[in-house]
Amino acid sequence: MKVAVLSFAHERAETYARLLHALPDVELVVADPDGAARGRDTGPAYAESWDEVFAQRPDAVIVTAGTGRRRELVERAAAAGAHVLCEHPLASDESDAEAMVRACADAGVRLSLASPACYGPAFAAVHKQIADGEVLGGLTTVHGACTGPRPAQGGALDTHAPALLDMVDVLLDGTAAEQVYAQTNSVLSTAPDVESAALVTVRYADGTVVSLDCSWSVDGDTSATAGPTLSVIGDKASLEFTAWPRLLGGYDAAGSREHWVTRGDDPYAVMLGAFLAAVRDGNAAGPDGATGLRTLRIIQAARESARTGQPVEVAVPVP
Repeated sequence: MKVAVLSFAHERAETYARLLHALPDVELVVADPDGAARGRDTGPAYAESWDEVFAQRPDAVIVTAGTGRRRELVERAAAAGAHVLCEHPLASDESDAEAMVRACADAGVRLSLASPACYGPAFAAVHKQIADGEVLGGLTTVHGACTGPRPAQGGALDTHAPALLDMVDVLLDGTAAEQVYAQTNSVLSTAPDVESAALVTVRYADGTVVSLDCSWSVDGDTSATAGPTLSVIGDKASLEFTAWPRLLGGYDAAGSREHWVTRGDDPYAVMLGAFLAAVRDGNAAGPDGATGLRTLRIIQAARESARTGQPVEVAVPVP
């Protein structure tokens, strides 16, 4: 299978290239014509241009370009018949995201989101429990948290909220959001227009109410190493899900801090494995482009709600 990593603008591009290069049945191609040839030292074949990449007819691509370049690359990948794994967000503009989803659907290729918390057997078990309803009963409320250190760029709504919203979208089987209310602040940010804390409440069309904390953590706080967490509450029972649970803890004398070891599986390796298996078998795996579009709409509504201080109705276009 030939897989291309398109651009090294995103910080995880090197991770994807490393993981793919280690797979014996993957022929890896990388390209970054926008970034002064970043990625030449990854070992596999380096393409000098986007045209050269797509001329090789990759079976799948991973889009890690800047947000403004993603629509073009996804549309070109779809035209070449390549399945796509794209980093969040799909686009900054809803019309661009819609075009990306439509292009992949028309071409018969899958557009998947790089949302590793949505993969793996533990998350699948949570999804099954909700779908069965035997233990939980009817789903009423979901509380989620995704806190972590300040990212290289973007505010909390752009960087921390998508992981939680993607998980909720999968668990609710794509149920549309109806109303969003959000409060934010920039206490830990150096820019007043970049939120460092965000609390988002979403009411979905089936009546489920979701409350999410997607804030930055304070420097030195090790409590965020568990990754995204969810508390799922039904009318019979509730359950707790932690994407990357802390298994072993101690104190690092050299760094004068706590040190925690999480589960052994690399979540990005698990996600890539599921994506490549879906490409081979033609089966769906993880959140898709439609999930990314719904998540983008909620984030836009949350930003508007934080600006106005009022709940915002989410307009869902008629297909």
